[in-house]
Amino acid sequence: MNRELIHIIEQMSKERGIPKESILDTLESALLSAVRKKYGLTAEISIKIDNESGEIAMTALKTVVAKVADPNEEISVREASKIETGKKAGDTVEAPISIENFGRIAAQTAKQVLFQRVREAEKEAIFEEYKDKAGQIVSGVVIRREKGSYYVALGRAEATLPIKSTLAGETLKRSETIRAYIEEVKVTSKGPVILLSRTHPNFVAELFKMEIPEIYEGLVTIRDIVREAGDRTKLTVSSKNAMVDPVGACVGMKGTRVQSIVRELRGERIDIIPWTDDPRVLIAKALSPAAVESIGINEDEKSAMVVVNDQQLSIAIGKKGQNVRLAMKLTGWDIDIISETEYNKIRKGEIESQLEELQEENNMDEEGAEADEGQDETGSQEELASEDEEQNQ
Repeated sequence: MNRELIHIIEQMSKERGIPKESILDTLESALLSAVRKKYGLTAEISIKIDNESGEIAMTALKTVVAKVADPNEEISVREASKIETGKKAGDTVEAPISIENFGRIAAQTAKQVLFQRVREAEKEAIFEEYKDKAGQIVSGVVIRREKGSYYVALGRAEATLPIKSTLAGETLKRSETIRAYIEEVKVTSKGPVILLSRTHPNFVAELFKMEIPEIYEGLVTIRDIVREAGDRTKLTVSSKNAMVDPVGACVGMKGTRVQSIVRELRGERIDIIPWTDDPRVLIAKALSPAAVESIGINEDEKSAMVVVNDQQLSIAIGKKGQNVRLAMKLTGWDIDIISETEYNKIRKGEIESQLEELQEENNMDEEGAEADEGQDETGSQEELASEDEEQNQ
């Protein structure tokens, strides 16, 4: 019986990932709870299980009396002397308790407490295992769909993947193996909750870290990443080594590296942009796949006016403004996009306005000149008249 107990404890320890000592402590507490059911809550009882042999030693601290009135708390002088010689009335002695005396109810209580404590210990072990894994990618098997979430088995732990955190149009099947990002690990009244996501921007960043050795080793750094899950992701990358092309490292030979990530994301488009501290170049690259003709910026307001070819306008803006919206999030600049035709109209209007202003200035100058000439002629006539009067005199 004792060997079987140790075998069961060892098996439980391996299956549930709980230390053997922890299970033994739990079993001791469970037995103590069961014993108290019989001997009362005030009884001073001690239980110890040998972790090698499985021998269970239970004792109760009893008072030595001449005549026993309560056998649960008292022991006769004669019986006490068998345990420890020299005991007399008024002394205390640790009297052994036979496990066979528990009875069915006490045994059932011990079993319930044991299972409860083991479940609690298992939950604690799961939390300890995953609490530091938030922000990492894990692989798991979908086990069911229930109440707006998928439940995913991660070894002995069960994680939650809300349907809103899956890719657009993505339907996961039971027994399907998936990869997901651990967004949060928290403790609730029902135990630890491992919250997964496939829409978080860092899911893509971690996929790049797994697939691109240069990123894993720190040679290439992802500076920033923005995403509209299921449609498009934009990220800026830089290299610590001038000999390493950050974009080329991420794309791989014939696009093999980035394509493996695209497949994981069910065809989501990914724009990999070389990072630069020149805002004009960064904005132009961030509007990829559109080609930019020219850019004007206002550094004080962090705003930019971007001119693109008429055929590139819809590409630069993107479906429902997605491309320019992601570019603004990635760069931190407000971006206005106009076509060359519209830009030329604006420029033409500005030129015509400037010409009109110049014309008005010229007209004002001509009117002023005519007025001056009139004054000069009047002055000359007056001078001639004055000279004639002097001669006549």
